[in-house]
Amino acid sequence: MPAKGKHRRSTSRRFTRAAAVASAGGAALALPLIGATGAHAATADTTAKTYTVKAGDTLSKIAKAQDVDGGWKKLYAANKSVVGANAELIKPGMKLTLDGAAAKGSATTATTASATTTADFVKPVDGTEGTAYHQSGSMWSSGYHTGTDFVVPTGTGIKAVGAGTVVSAGWDGAYGNEVVIKHADGYYSQYAHMSSLGVSAGQTVTAGQQIGLSGATGNVTGPHLHFEIRTSPSYGSDVDPLAYLRSHGVSV
Repeated sequence: MPAKGKHRRSTSRRFTRAAAVASAGGAALALPLIGATGAHAATADTTAKTYTVKAGDTLSKIAKAQDVDGGWKKLYAANKSVVGANAELIKPGMKLTLDGAAAKGSATTATTASATTTADFVKPVDGTEGTAYHQSGSMWSSGYHTGTDFVVPTGTGIKAVGAGTVVSAGWDGAYGNEVVIKHADGYYSQYAHMSSLGVSAGQTVTAGQQIGLSGATGNVTGPHLHFEIRTSPSYGSDVDPLAYLRSHGVSV
Protein backbone atom coordinates (compact mmCIF):
# COMPACT_ATOMS: atom_id res chain seq x y z
CA MET A 1 0.00 0.00 0.00
CA PRO A 2 1.22 3.60 -0.50
CA ALA A 3 3.27 5.12 2.32
CA LYS A 4 1.35 6.87 5.05
CA GLY A 5 0.83 10.53 4.35
CA LYS A 6 2.18 10.38 0.85
CA HIS A 7 -1.24 11.18 -0.64
CA ARG A 8 -4.12 13.02 1.00
CA ARG A 9 -7.61 11.55 0.61
CA SER A 10 -9.94 13.89 -1.25
CA THR A 11 -12.81 15.22 0.82
CA SER A 12 -15.10 15.15 -2.26
CA ARG A 13 -17.09 11.99 -3.09
CA ARG A 14 -18.03 13.19 -6.57
CA PHE A 15 -15.15 11.43 -8.28
CA THR A 16 -14.49 7.73 -8.89
CA ARG A 17 -11.34 6.45 -7.18
CA ALA A 18 -9.63 3.06 -6.99
CA ALA A 19 -9.20 0.97 -3.86
CA ALA A 20 -6.59 -1.76 -3.43
CA VAL A 21 -7.83 -5.11 -2.16
CA ALA A 22 -6.03 -8.41 -1.72
CA SER A 23 -6.88 -11.31 -3.96
CA ALA A 24 -6.84 -14.92 -2.76
CA GLY A 25 -3.20 -15.17 -3.83
CA GLY A 26 -2.21 -12.00 -2.02
CA ALA A 27 -1.80 -9.79 -5.10
CA ALA A 28 -3.27 -6.33 -4.99
CA LEU A 29 -6.14 -5.61 -7.37
CA ALA A 30 -7.41 -2.13 -8.23
CA LEU A 31 -11.22 -1.99 -8.03
CA PRO A 32 -13.32 1.10 -8.78
CA LEU A 33 -15.23 2.82 -6.06
CA ILE A 34 -18.28 3.71 -8.16
CA GLY A 35 -19.84 7.07 -7.51
CA ALA A 36 -23.28 8.22 -8.69
CA THR A 37 -22.18 8.66 -12.32
CA GLY A 38 -20.49 5.26 -12.46
CA ALA A 39 -23.51 3.46 -11.01
CA HIS A 40 -25.78 4.98 -13.65
CA ALA A 41 -23.45 3.86 -16.43
CA ALA A 42 -23.26 0.31 -15.04
CA THR A 43 -27.05 0.00 -15.01
CA ALA A 44 -27.33 1.17 -18.62
CA ASP A 45 -24.67 -1.32 -19.76
CA THR A 46 -26.51 -4.32 -18.28
CA THR A 47 -29.85 -3.52 -19.92
CA ALA A 48 -30.69 -6.12 -22.58
CA LYS A 49 -31.86 -5.10 -26.02
CA THR A 50 -35.59 -5.73 -26.48
CA TYR A 51 -38.17 -5.59 -29.25
CA THR A 52 -41.93 -4.99 -29.01
CA VAL A 53 -43.96 -7.22 -31.35
CA LYS A 54 -46.12 -5.43 -33.93
CA ALA A 55 -49.07 -6.70 -35.99
CA GLY A 56 -47.87 -8.91 -38.86
CA ASP A 57 -44.56 -9.80 -37.19
CA THR A 58 -43.14 -13.33 -37.12
CA LEU A 59 -40.10 -14.55 -35.20
CA SER A 60 -38.34 -15.13 -38.52
CA LYS A 61 -38.97 -11.55 -39.70
CA ILE A 62 -37.87 -10.10 -36.37
CA ALA A 63 -34.70 -12.22 -36.24
CA LYS A 64 -33.75 -11.16 -39.76
CA ALA A 65 -34.53 -7.45 -39.29
CA GLN A 66 -32.74 -7.28 -35.93
CA ASP A 67 -29.81 -9.46 -37.07
CA VAL A 68 -30.27 -11.99 -34.25
CA ASP A 69 -27.35 -14.40 -34.01
CA GLY A 70 -28.80 -17.90 -34.41
CA GLY A 71 -31.96 -16.75 -36.22
CA TRP A 72 -35.56 -17.28 -35.16
CA LYS A 73 -34.78 -20.52 -33.27
CA LYS A 74 -32.38 -18.69 -30.94
CA LEU A 75 -34.92 -15.87 -30.58
CA TYR A 76 -37.67 -18.35 -29.71
CA ALA A 77 -35.49 -20.24 -27.21
CA ALA A 78 -34.69 -16.98 -25.40
CA ASN A 79 -38.36 -15.96 -25.25
CA LYS A 80 -40.25 -19.25 -24.92
CA SER A 81 -41.60 -18.29 -21.49
CA VAL A 82 -43.26 -15.24 -23.10
CA VAL A 83 -44.31 -16.68 -26.48
CA GLY A 84 -45.54 -20.06 -25.22
CA ALA A 85 -45.50 -23.51 -26.81
CA ASN A 86 -46.35 -22.34 -30.36
CA ALA A 87 -43.63 -20.21 -31.97
CA GLU A 88 -46.07 -18.97 -34.62
CA LEU A 89 -48.45 -17.40 -32.12
CA ILE A 90 -46.67 -14.20 -31.20
CA LYS A 91 -48.97 -11.32 -30.37
CA PRO A 92 -48.66 -7.54 -30.72
CA GLY A 93 -47.42 -5.95 -27.49
CA MET A 94 -45.14 -8.81 -26.45
CA LYS A 95 -41.63 -7.69 -25.40
CA LEU A 96 -38.90 -10.00 -26.66
CA THR A 97 -35.28 -9.98 -25.58
CA LEU A 98 -33.02 -10.02 -28.65
CA ASP A 99 -29.72 -11.06 -27.09
CA GLY A 100 -30.79 -13.95 -24.89
CA ALA A 101 -30.19 -12.00 -21.66
CA ALA A 102 -33.06 -10.95 -19.46
CA ALA A 103 -33.31 -7.17 -19.27
CA LYS A 104 -33.63 -5.63 -15.85
CA GLY A 105 -37.36 -5.69 -15.07
CA SER A 106 -38.17 -7.40 -18.38
CA ALA A 107 -39.86 -10.42 -16.76
CA THR A 108 -42.55 -8.23 -15.24
CA THR A 109 -42.96 -6.21 -18.43
CA ALA A 110 -43.24 -9.31 -20.60
CA THR A 111 -45.80 -10.94 -18.30
CA THR A 112 -47.92 -7.79 -18.29
CA ALA A 113 -47.76 -7.45 -22.07
CA SER A 114 -48.74 -11.10 -22.56
CA ALA A 115 -51.68 -10.75 -20.21
CA THR A 116 -53.06 -7.65 -21.92
CA THR A 117 -52.78 -8.78 -25.54
CA THR A 118 -55.51 -10.55 -27.47
CA ALA A 119 -56.29 -14.13 -26.36
CA ASP A 120 -55.10 -17.06 -28.49
CA PHE A 121 -58.67 -17.77 -29.72
CA VAL A 122 -61.93 -15.83 -29.50
CA LYS A 123 -65.55 -16.05 -30.66
CA PRO A 124 -66.01 -14.85 -34.24
CA VAL A 125 -68.86 -12.53 -33.30
CA ASP A 126 -70.93 -11.44 -30.32
CA GLY A 127 -74.28 -13.00 -31.09
CA THR A 128 -76.66 -15.84 -30.24
CA GLU A 129 -76.39 -19.25 -31.86
CA GLY A 130 -78.82 -19.93 -34.69
CA THR A 131 -78.81 -23.05 -36.86
CA ALA A 132 -76.50 -25.59 -35.23
CA TYR A 133 -73.76 -27.66 -36.82
CA HIS A 134 -74.88 -30.91 -38.50
CA GLN A 135 -78.57 -30.06 -38.47
CA SER A 136 -80.06 -32.14 -41.28
CA GLY A 137 -82.16 -30.79 -44.11
CA SER A 138 -82.66 -30.90 -47.88
CA MET A 139 -81.82 -27.20 -48.20
CA TRP A 140 -78.13 -28.04 -47.86
CA SER A 141 -76.31 -29.84 -50.67
CA SER A 142 -74.44 -32.07 -48.22
CA GLY A 143 -77.69 -33.00 -46.46
CA TYR A 144 -76.70 -31.20 -43.28
CA HIS A 145 -75.56 -27.79 -42.04
CA THR A 146 -71.75 -27.64 -42.36
CA GLY A 147 -71.23 -24.83 -39.86
CA THR A 148 -72.78 -22.90 -37.00
CA ASP A 149 -74.83 -19.74 -37.51
CA PHE A 150 -74.65 -16.69 -35.26
CA VAL A 151 -77.68 -14.41 -35.51
CA VAL A 152 -76.50 -10.79 -35.73
CA PRO A 153 -77.74 -7.72 -37.59
CA THR A 154 -76.03 -6.53 -40.76
CA GLY A 155 -72.93 -4.47 -40.02
CA THR A 156 -71.80 -6.35 -36.91
CA GLY A 157 -68.00 -6.68 -36.68
CA ILE A 158 -66.65 -10.15 -37.52
CA LYS A 159 -63.39 -11.23 -35.83
CA ALA A 160 -60.73 -13.76 -36.79
CA VAL A 161 -61.02 -16.54 -34.19
CA GLY A 162 -57.26 -17.05 -34.14
CA ALA A 163 -54.03 -15.83 -35.66
CA GLY A 164 -53.37 -16.98 -39.20
CA THR A 165 -53.13 -16.17 -42.89
CA VAL A 166 -56.05 -15.25 -45.14
CA VAL A 167 -56.18 -17.79 -47.98
CA SER A 168 -59.23 -16.32 -49.71
CA ALA A 169 -61.48 -13.28 -49.41
CA GLY A 170 -64.26 -12.58 -51.90
CA TRP A 171 -67.47 -13.87 -53.44
CA ASP A 172 -68.19 -17.60 -53.21
CA GLY A 173 -71.62 -18.41 -54.63
CA ALA A 174 -74.15 -19.50 -52.00
CA TYR A 175 -71.77 -18.34 -49.25
CA GLY A 176 -71.83 -14.77 -50.58
CA ASN A 177 -68.90 -12.66 -49.41
CA GLU A 178 -66.65 -14.91 -47.38
CA VAL A 179 -63.20 -15.06 -45.76
CA VAL A 180 -61.16 -18.22 -45.16
CA ILE A 181 -58.19 -18.16 -42.75
CA LYS A 182 -55.52 -20.84 -42.22
CA HIS A 183 -54.34 -21.22 -38.62
CA ALA A 184 -51.07 -22.51 -37.18
CA ASP A 185 -52.62 -25.86 -36.18
CA GLY A 186 -53.48 -26.60 -39.83
CA TYR A 187 -57.23 -25.93 -39.54
CA TYR A 188 -59.17 -23.34 -41.55
CA SER A 189 -61.91 -21.00 -40.35
CA GLN A 190 -64.59 -19.70 -42.74
CA TYR A 191 -66.83 -16.66 -42.32
CA ALA A 192 -69.74 -16.35 -44.80
CA HIS A 193 -72.59 -14.03 -45.91
CA MET A 194 -70.59 -10.89 -44.98
CA SER A 195 -71.78 -7.46 -46.13
CA SER A 196 -68.20 -6.20 -46.54
CA LEU A 197 -64.67 -7.59 -46.34
CA GLY A 198 -61.84 -5.96 -44.41
CA VAL A 199 -58.94 -8.25 -45.40
CA SER A 200 -57.43 -9.72 -48.56
CA ALA A 201 -55.77 -13.01 -49.54
CA GLY A 202 -52.21 -13.36 -48.24
CA GLN A 203 -52.74 -11.02 -45.30
CA THR A 204 -51.67 -12.06 -41.80
CA VAL A 205 -54.26 -11.55 -39.06
CA THR A 206 -54.29 -11.81 -35.27
CA ALA A 207 -56.89 -13.34 -32.98
CA GLY A 208 -59.74 -10.88 -32.44
CA GLN A 209 -58.81 -8.71 -35.44
CA GLN A 210 -61.87 -7.45 -37.35
CA ILE A 211 -61.95 -8.97 -40.82
CA GLY A 212 -65.24 -7.53 -42.08
CA LEU A 213 -68.92 -6.95 -41.32
CA SER A 214 -71.83 -9.38 -41.11
CA GLY A 215 -74.58 -9.33 -43.71
CA ALA A 216 -77.02 -11.35 -45.80
CA THR A 217 -75.13 -11.98 -49.06
CA GLY A 218 -75.47 -15.28 -50.91
CA ASN A 219 -78.12 -17.90 -50.20
CA VAL A 220 -79.72 -16.71 -46.93
CA THR A 221 -83.11 -15.95 -45.40
CA GLY A 222 -81.79 -13.13 -43.19
CA PRO A 223 -78.61 -11.52 -41.84
CA HIS A 224 -76.27 -13.79 -39.86
CA LEU A 225 -72.74 -15.15 -39.76
CA HIS A 226 -72.24 -18.67 -41.07
CA PHE A 227 -69.06 -19.95 -39.38
CA GLU A 228 -67.17 -23.12 -40.28
CA ILE A 229 -64.00 -24.93 -39.23
CA ARG A 230 -62.40 -27.16 -41.86
CA THR A 231 -59.41 -29.46 -42.27
CA SER A 232 -58.82 -27.96 -45.73
CA PRO A 233 -59.86 -24.68 -47.41
CA SER A 234 -62.46 -26.56 -49.46
CA TYR A 235 -66.14 -27.31 -48.89
CA GLY A 236 -66.85 -30.74 -47.39
CA SER A 237 -63.94 -30.90 -44.93
CA ASP A 238 -65.91 -29.42 -42.05
CA VAL A 239 -65.62 -30.28 -38.34
CA ASP A 240 -67.73 -29.15 -35.37
CA PRO A 241 -66.86 -25.42 -35.08
CA LEU A 242 -68.02 -24.98 -31.47
CA ALA A 243 -66.09 -28.06 -30.32
CA TYR A 244 -63.01 -26.63 -32.03
CA LEU A 245 -63.37 -23.27 -30.27
CA ARG A 246 -63.91 -24.98 -26.90
CA SER A 247 -60.74 -27.03 -27.43
CA HIS A 248 -58.92 -23.70 -27.67
CA GLY A 249 -60.41 -22.36 -24.45
CA VAL A 250 -63.28 -20.30 -25.91
CA SER A 251 -66.53 -20.32 -23.96
CA VAL A 252 -69.38 -20.91 -26.44
